[in-house]
Amino acid sequence: MLVRLTDSWQDILARRQQAGGYPQAVTELLGEMTAAAVLMQANIKFNGALVLQIMGDGPVKLAVAEVQPDLSLRATAKVVGEVADGALASVGLSDLVNVNNQGRCAITLDPKDRLPGQQPYQGVVPLYDDHRHRIERVSDVLAHYMLQSEQLDTRLVLAANDQVAAGLLIQRLPVKGEANLAGQGTARSNEDDIGLSEDYNRIAILAASLKREELLTLDVDTILHRLFWEEPHTRFVPQSGENGPRFACSCSKERVSHMLRSLGALEVESIIAEQGQVEVGCDFCGAQYRFDPVDAAHIFTQPVATPPVEPGTH
Repeated sequence: MLVRLTDSWQDILARRQQAGGYPQAVTELLGEMTAAAVLMQANIKFNGALVLQIMGDGPVKLAVAEVQPDLSLRATAKVVGEVADGALASVGLSDLVNVNNQGRCAITLDPKDRLPGQQPYQGVVPLYDDHRHRIERVSDVLAHYMLQSEQLDTRLVLAANDQVAAGLLIQRLPVKGEANLAGQGTARSNEDDIGLSEDYNRIAILAASLKREELLTLDVDTILHRLFWEEPHTRFVPQSGENGPRFACSCSKERVSHMLRSLGALEVESIIAEQGQVEVGCDFCGAQYRFDPVDAAHIFTQPVATPPVEPGTH
């Protein structure tokens, strides 16, 4: 599976420019995460939000990419402190988010229509391998995640700049039954099969030969021909436009009102007493929501209607 995000990715970055934009390494990190989240959502066809998060103790405290089942997407990163100049390859994932080897990668699957008492599924892995060696590439972190959670061979090639976020996903299908990130299905793949499929290994080696510049600049047909021209393959119709990846944010005044209600009347009143109003900004789209004293009082006099929880929203 291959994804190229152009307009949607540039839209995300343009909205961030209002707050000063991201350093180059953070732009590339978030772009690779966004491309990867789209690939995983499209691959598992999950009826709910897929949220990919990387968090740690470096200047990038949290990076989030969220993709809905219709492939609408949004992404943001929280940066505190100085980030070294340069590309992600030179700065390194450890310097950005894993300074003391305490960084984590989490994938959350939040069902669209939750049953009463049902909680989102979340899998978490450290940003180091089985030998506690730091993992420096997002693609390797996610391949390690898939190996641990699904016992499936996975190869990811990811690249991003300020114009394009792109990714290629190669995965060996389960030998029996079905499986997905949530661990659902009729049978699990045999862990002993890892690394033993000659067909998968050959395809993965070919995929790994794809260079960053090629992934960012070449069209899909050229990439497929360059990598797999000797392999039989079926080219499916690409998902684009309203059926493909596109930026969309699910924030609303109703959701912000629910968040303020959870803070409590005393906390909201203290903010109004100090600032004259409550102002909340969405980190994803930049929308600003303002509540004057009358608006705030209205929040606590209306019947409580609980909207769905949004993982990764700040």
